[in-house]
Amino acid sequence: MQTNRTKEDWIEVGRQMMAERTMAIKAAKTKKFDTVATHGLYTMEKAFSGNSGSIMEPIYLSTAEAYMDSAHMEAALAYEMPTWCYSRIANPSSGFLEDTIGLLESYGSDIEASCLATASGMAAIKTATDPFLIKDNSLPAMNIVTSAKLYGGTFQQFSVRRCQEQGIEVRWVKNPYDLNEWRSNIDEGTRFVYGEFPSNPAVAIFDIEEVAKIAHAAGIPLIVDATCASPALTRPLLHGADIVVQSGTKVISTNGTSICGMMTSRKNIISKVGSDEMKADFAVWAKLWPFRDNGPSISPINAILTLNDLRSLRMRIAQMSDTGLKVATYLENHPKIDKVYYPGLKSYPAHEIANKYMKLADTNENKYSYMLAMEIKEKAPADSKNARTFYDALQMIWRATDLGRCKTVATLNAISTHQQQGEEGRKLAEIKPSTCRISVGIEDPEDIIKDLDQALSKI
Repeated sequence: MQTNRTKEDWIEVGRQMMAERTMAIKAAKTKKFDTVATHGLYTMEKAFSGNSGSIMEPIYLSTAEAYMDSAHMEAALAYEMPTWCYSRIANPSSGFLEDTIGLLESYGSDIEASCLATASGMAAIKTATDPFLIKDNSLPAMNIVTSAKLYGGTFQQFSVRRCQEQGIEVRWVKNPYDLNEWRSNIDEGTRFVYGEFPSNPAVAIFDIEEVAKIAHAAGIPLIVDATCASPALTRPLLHGADIVVQSGTKVISTNGTSICGMMTSRKNIISKVGSDEMKADFAVWAKLWPFRDNGPSISPINAILTLNDLRSLRMRIAQMSDTGLKVATYLENHPKIDKVYYPGLKSYPAHEIANKYMKLADTNENKYSYMLAMEIKEKAPADSKNARTFYDALQMIWRATDLGRCKTVATLNAISTHQQQGEEGRKLAEIKPSTCRISVGIEDPEDIIKDLDQALSKI
């Protein structure tokens, strides 16, 4: 097709597209959380201009974008105008999801944030951390500082892939509530600080704002995995974090149909390494360069399935949090339970920190998420007989490694999610053989408690 447009003409088209996007983001930021989650940046104008009037965001099962002429291709592939070009780099369907997550992670603020959707939460973590681990001879040997209370897969990525295979020192913060421990582990060689809020499965949290100050004073970014809170409860960017990662597979994709990850960054992050372009808009830079080369892209189908579940996130989090508190209270008072970890309990060691950060969007009401951990009483500290008896007796509650699901799921983490990190690694993360993680769903809390009660009666 001959358009008689020059490259400069197409660049000007790109400027107009970006100006329209800026106006759309500005308009979306005036709307409430549920409205943003429902619509994102997908409007009637977009529906009628290229999407055949479709009310719902379409699934683009296409590998590549075609161009009007050579000048259009040249401008687009030089990244001088918006393009999705190839689904390994971007796709309109994943773009719909990214737009919405970027708005939700920065909701309630004037922060400009960009999101990159990935094939999994683990891919999001690798994409978020890789750029800070580049060679720089002007700096001392690199290290990373991270909470030891992590999901088993993240522990393995840091401990095995980074430390054992790449020789990058990993410095573990054993007590994430202790600000001095964070501070004392950071030095000139530290490239980033990392923590989960809350952690999986220990349900540990930390003071995001204070740890961000410590990281920034050292000239490095804070990266937070907020999967078990979700942007409906906790938005770390609003408290100083530079990058947030989510396993969208969990409560965002609550129906369990898709694997998905998200990495969202604020503009102008802090870092000792990397280009000015990287720091200015980290998520967009990552998409156009390392993400393009490494290829951890999300399937368009999974992107839209995740987006459809995302629309009801705040309402589900509210219900699941209420159920979580009821279940945690029941378990805390049960004679066969040694300890319960749930941010909503007054016995929780960081209850006040939870009150500071875990608030349902558009309310000032504390909600404490859907996940709790309990330690079942055993005859000996290293025993798991009672825990296994209880676990095998569950009838309605699913035995699986999943969480954030609309169905309640229980996990014995020492033999599942944290099995590969070994006994020493589990001790570091405080995962005992008797530890059972419960991820409450949307069932009636009485039915969940009945199943827990009958299973505990078997001990």
